[in-house]
Amino acid sequence: MRRVIAAASLLSLFACHAVNREASAPANESAREYHVSVDGDDGNDGSSGSPLETISAAAKLAQPGDVVTVHGGVYRERVDPPRGGESEARRIVYQAAEGESVVIKGSEVAKGWVRVQGDTWTVTIPRGSFGSFNPFDDLIAGDWFNGKSREHHTGTVYLNGHWLTEAAKQSDVMEPVGDTSLWFAKSTTVWAQFKGVDPNRELVEVNTRQSVFYPTRTGRDYITVRGFTMEHAATPWAPPTAEQIGLIGTNWSKGWVIEGNTIRYSTCVGVTLGKYGDEWDNTSQNSSEGYVKTIRRALDRRWSRANIGHHVVCDNHISHCEQAGIVGSLGAAFSTVTGNVIHDIHVRRLFTGAEMAGIKFHAAIDSLIAGNRIYRTCRGIWLDWMTQGTRVRGNLLDDNSEDLFVEVNHGPFIVDHNIFLSRLVLRDWSQGGAYAHNLICGAVSIHPISNRSTPYHAPHSTELAGSSNIQC
Repeated sequence: MRRVIAAASLLSLFACHAVNREASAPANESAREYHVSVDGDDGNDGSSGSPLETISAAAKLAQPGDVVTVHGGVYRERVDPPRGGESEARRIVYQAAEGESVVIKGSEVAKGWVRVQGDTWTVTIPRGSFGSFNPFDDLIAGDWFNGKSREHHTGTVYLNGHWLTEAAKQSDVMEPVGDTSLWFAKSTTVWAQFKGVDPNRELVEVNTRQSVFYPTRTGRDYITVRGFTMEHAATPWAPPTAEQIGLIGTNWSKGWVIEGNTIRYSTCVGVTLGKYGDEWDNTSQNSSEGYVKTIRRALDRRWSRANIGHHVVCDNHISHCEQAGIVGSLGAAFSTVTGNVIHDIHVRRLFTGAEMAGIKFHAAIDSLIAGNRIYRTCRGIWLDWMTQGTRVRGNLLDDNSEDLFVEVNHGPFIVDHNIFLSRLVLRDWSQGGAYAHNLICGAVSIHPISNRSTPYHAPHSTELAGSSNIQC
């Protein structure tokens, strides 16, 4: 019992207060604090008495060292920061005003529903709601994706905040099928089941944006995002060989702090710390050779300790994502993921493939994953390729299909002081791992991989040092 209590108490040791946090006020006298309010105007100067209306307007003005403080309300926009900070001391900070509820949504309200028959209703969304991106025309696809012999779109319909399920064909929406409420769309026309309610008297929303907080361009370093509820993103599939776009993501940058947020209802991924995009996205032919080429191209694109990673993701509540809660291919190196609660990840199982987990990292080099609570997922933590110098410590995992999968890594890495309570606790397809002081309440599977040669790195570096099979 003492061992259980000691391990569980580690969850509190890795909260955000243990990480160096920048002040909420501007970093120096020349810096500014911009205020945003739903009652503001983007023609204002952003002072406390003359706030802006959108976070995006403040982002255009904010310079290194500045703070953007957003006041209570619902903001329906995608924040695409045009610049980042210059250093830890000169960040750009985006924060919810203290004690105020700030919600940023990638959705719009859908009004004017007309009953078709029974509980099935229809509406045509004005094209202007989508801009240049219509998620109901956007198919989920990519490397290692399996749609289970049907199409899936990134668009979603929400009733009072919770998502409905996409039907495989329109006829399924016209008649009741079990207890699950379905929707189906053709371009801008949506049919949906609202069982026992009039959708015109409820809050019905549809995805209209691919992400909520994500820079279009790479190299937007030293950004802090704190204290928001961010939800409803039409995110694409995020394999390790392509640009990884999340509800919130760093897009091949350095030094982000994502802390104290609620991040939920993303079609694929909640938080991405991963790869940039290029013409080679989703062309790997689902092969190890294709990913090795991805790694070599990344080294040409500034993948090094000096330029990429070093992110802090802490004290967030991440849920309802159908691929992963947090994902990062290469870009999550040298990062810290602590004190997060992650659940309801890939639980609907409408599609499958690889890359599904509460936390899924490729190249977790010198990273710390500690003090997280992960439950009700397909896999809790999946460390795939190039886990080296990483520590998995003091996490609590339960009610997952499996808690920890370490795949074709060479180490060294350490897994210590965790509580693993699921039926399958560990699949170890790696070497160089040390396991100490864990409470293990389920099965352990150890498997050598003699036919997959995977890379390893010079210590504390992204520099490739060689490649080897896994002997376990």
